[in-house]
Amino acid sequence: MTPLTFLQTRGAVRHGMGLFTALFFPLVFLMAMPLQAREFTLDGDFSRDTLINMARELAKEPYQPAAEVPDELGDLEYDEYRAIRFRPGQSVWADQDSPYRMQMFHPGFFYKQPVEIAIVEDGKAQHLPYSADFFSVDPPAEVTLPDEDIGYAGLRLHTPLNNPDIWDELIVFQGASYFRSLGRGQLYGLSARGLAVKTGSPEGEEFPIFRAFWIEKPTPGANAVVVHALLDSDSVTGAYRFTIRPGDSTQVDIEATLFPRVEMTDFGLAPGTSMYYFGPNDRLGIDDFRPRVHDSDGLLMKNGNGQRIWRPLSDPDTLQMSAFVDTSPMGFGLIQRERDFNAYQDLEAHYEKRPNLWVEPLGDWGAGQVVLTEIPTNSEIHDNIVAFWKPEAPMKPGQSYSFAYRLTWGEEPIAAPEMLRVEATRIGRADIAQPTPRRLVIVDYAARDNQPLSDELPKVHVETNNGQISNVVVRRHPGIHGYRVAFELDPQGAAMAELRLTLTSADERPAEHWVYRWTEEG
Repeated sequence: MTPLTFLQTRGAVRHGMGLFTALFFPLVFLMAMPLQAREFTLDGDFSRDTLINMARELAKEPYQPAAEVPDELGDLEYDEYRAIRFRPGQSVWADQDSPYRMQMFHPGFFYKQPVEIAIVEDGKAQHLPYSADFFSVDPPAEVTLPDEDIGYAGLRLHTPLNNPDIWDELIVFQGASYFRSLGRGQLYGLSARGLAVKTGSPEGEEFPIFRAFWIEKPTPGANAVVVHALLDSDSVTGAYRFTIRPGDSTQVDIEATLFPRVEMTDFGLAPGTSMYYFGPNDRLGIDDFRPRVHDSDGLLMKNGNGQRIWRPLSDPDTLQMSAFVDTSPMGFGLIQRERDFNAYQDLEAHYEKRPNLWVEPLGDWGAGQVVLTEIPTNSEIHDNIVAFWKPEAPMKPGQSYSFAYRLTWGEEPIAAPEMLRVEATRIGRADIAQPTPRRLVIVDYAARDNQPLSDELPKVHVETNNGQISNVVVRRHPGIHGYRVAFELDPQGAAMAELRLTLTSADERPAEHWVYRWTEEG
């Protein structure tokens, strides 16, 4: 997969522009079509069954790309689009006793294919037409907003997440099928999307889009808000239901029913998209004052056998894809484990406040693979990490497939306090006296409980599929409640080595399994 043009810099995100950083969001310039901003969100009865039937019927027809906005909006410069802001006083439900408010994004710039939005109340949907009155244009930009109903570029929901007097952003839907959320006290970081199709494929990735949204009006005091979305692409349509519950960690329960147009063998459920630039395991060629830069530092998996597996992320020189075969996974996700500001030293980005994204299947997902894609990047502005579940069985046209899962944005999934978790991975030259291909690998483990560690050091087993492992040493770590494991890897000319480390304690403390793909550039 070749990274395509990205939508914005992370600096823009930090300054609250409201734009959505979408990984590999393709800039597809389509032949101009008449704009029809009200194709799906018709007024009338609405339920999840209504949307499922809509997706089923849409799948029977060839894919038709959404109409594009007028050229004067599609050709806006970055600063011009940034100047278009939603007026907070126009927020949906702002004048009502509601725990949630909604704002919309203006179409234009890279967001050339507008989406439709409707409000659902008492089982009835009502189209929400575009109005220029919802938006202002900050000077010195001069942008003429249209009078006709051209639709929107997406939406965001607000709630008093951190302070009862402040309406914080809770979740954003904008760009293809991308969305992002966060927990209390956190800053936006990684993203999710509705479906991954042909990620890493030589023929190029396919990007399904959410064509329309239906938002159920929340009742006073409601602890959840529900959003429905219609997904569409060349290969598949889908009906999605998002139940969003804010909190210290925000939970989003997703029900998805998919209708393939073609046989699909290369697709991924619950894809997460993040950024990893460099860290203690991957600093070759880095000229940066900060110790590390990333939105996530590892992929955590809890497989069908209940084992917790930690895979540190890296920024490779060439595209890397890793597949972890499993049956009935309990969960997986992209995790920001390092939470100390001193580990980042970034007063602007505050990477220590980025949320984790944990995927928990609701129901048995059967056989498949957790797939991790790592794409080369030379900057923190690019989201270059993708993780998703790839089912073993294909999806066939003319049939429907339903999946349910929970996304938790915020804290890392709870582990037993006595479990030895991987706290850090560090890699460097093994022989400091002279140049050598051998690499020194350090893996730190720590427990969260206060119980004393066994007097006997744990046993360590390290494996590699290429090269040779030597000088394996384990010792107590005086700075943490745990151990430091060190070993050397001699690649013996191999360009890549799959490493696996298991720790067995005499007191039977459970420990995460550590896995890593070493490449010759790292």
